[in-house]
Amino acid sequence: MASKLFHLLTIPFFVILPFFASLSYVYAADSNSTGAVSPATVCISTPYPSYCKSVLPNKNADVHDYGRFSFRKSLSQSSRFLNLVDGYLQRRSSLPAATIRALEDCRILTGLNIDFLSISVVHVDKTNGTLPDSEADDVKTMLSAIITNQQTCLDSLRETAGSDSSLTNELSGPLSNDTKLNSVSLALFTKGWVPRKRTWKPRKHVTFRHGRLPFRMSNRTRAVFESLGRRKLLQTVDEISVSDIVIVNKDGSGNFTTINDAINAAPNNSVSTDGYFLIYVTAGVYEEYVSIAKNKKYLFIVGDGINQTIITGNRSVADGSTTFNSATFAVVAPGFVAADITFRNTAGAIKHQAVAVRNGADLSAFYSCSFEAYQDTLYTHSLRQFYRECDIYGTVDFIFGNAAVVLQNCNIYPRLPMAGQYNPITAQGRTDPNQNTGISIHNCTIKAAADLASSNTSVKTYLGRPWKEYSRTVYMQSFMDSLINAAGWREWDGDFALSTLYYAEYNNTGPGSDTTNRVTWPGYHVINATADAAIFTVSNFLLGDAWLPQTGVPYTGDLI
Repeated sequence: MASKLFHLLTIPFFVILPFFASLSYVYAADSNSTGAVSPATVCISTPYPSYCKSVLPNKNADVHDYGRFSFRKSLSQSSRFLNLVDGYLQRRSSLPAATIRALEDCRILTGLNIDFLSISVVHVDKTNGTLPDSEADDVKTMLSAIITNQQTCLDSLRETAGSDSSLTNELSGPLSNDTKLNSVSLALFTKGWVPRKRTWKPRKHVTFRHGRLPFRMSNRTRAVFESLGRRKLLQTVDEISVSDIVIVNKDGSGNFTTINDAINAAPNNSVSTDGYFLIYVTAGVYEEYVSIAKNKKYLFIVGDGINQTIITGNRSVADGSTTFNSATFAVVAPGFVAADITFRNTAGAIKHQAVAVRNGADLSAFYSCSFEAYQDTLYTHSLRQFYRECDIYGTVDFIFGNAAVVLQNCNIYPRLPMAGQYNPITAQGRTDPNQNTGISIHNCTIKAAADLASSNTSVKTYLGRPWKEYSRTVYMQSFMDSLINAAGWREWDGDFALSTLYYAEYNNTGPGSDTTNRVTWPGYHVINATADAAIFTVSNFLLGDAWLPQTGVPYTGDLI
């Protein structure tokens, strides 16, 4: 992951909450949150009390007034930081290529933050009380992503610090302050707008459905849809609506010969009621770097199956990319769905960080896809994501990031790493105790890939290690083969994050699932209560019942 550097947060002891208080929906509006208090009083509940006190107006107010002030200041500072980055990019001819790539990462990420903050301001202006569950979850998700985006910008700058250390130092200061401010905003939002208890109740069943066609399809489009409908994916669809279909075929017989051309033809800023713009990518190897921008919303890309439709590239940190822009396939547009595709990064283990897919798309789903690389294969970067019946191959930290993500019914295949390396499967990147993020691995199978299984080399494989201070990963009802080390989990650096992380296992099976000799860290838990494990299900952790049915991707909402 990005440069393998971490940014230590200075958190007062009283902010480090016990297990349930660290879960995404248990942080709740304080019953006294409407009373006018001093900045010093309200700032006690934030991760940075001193910084919080220094930026809030020096007068008594309630948490909602303080929160709205903090949001607007965050928006102003993000705009200022974007102008600073743009100023450097205007002088790109004098900058090293690696520095330009890091600045471009920061520009993309800061632009997203401005969007998220602008939307969030509208929500918090609505009320001096709590928001409905789904609305509160939307805002908390965006605020969590803002902090992640700032950390990623910092990681990219650090990865390229050798090319221009003075620029990195100049940007790190304002970036650090902006991160603190957004952490304050998230804490105040949690205190003032998040309901104490949810009123929304998840469904308790598996979702399977049957296909329906929109009426405005052309005859040719209808024929393609009906052909796809005979396949496994679209046989499960009930409410999927498709506005149009285009075909990508390298031989020229479709609408386009490249995936990027098809994406460029998609409408901008669609909404969910418009239906998906469906891109059918026929079998073949597509040597393309695909990046789906934020305005290409509600795309649905379907291939001809794993190892039939293949999107491949070979960018890596070793060859000058940042981790963020090393991805063969990247998406930030919300409402994205992919099915029946293999995504590869062929840089190899020797090139270290080399991402196959980077996903920062809210309410996104991947179904029956394969992700193939070595270090840092699947970058579940931010926002809410779901993966079903996918295959993930890799070595070091090959499922990583700071999204709220559930992997369900997937196959996880650790590969043979370089000599001297070990395999941590996950490296979750939560940096703030109020972020509603984490990796939930549910009903998956963990077995050695063919190269590791046939190797005579002894390779230690672990369930994960803490990339960031509040790293959170849970394995539930999954099969773990004997390759999993008895300790289960591995340190990142000494005792870093061992008391602030949250790692847990619940009702797993297989020879690698024995918890008898697991680590004894304060943050590690064996979950015995079903109610505790249910927090990390699709219905609770992602509020998946509200958005997954329209994707057509099957899912299990609760525990099996």
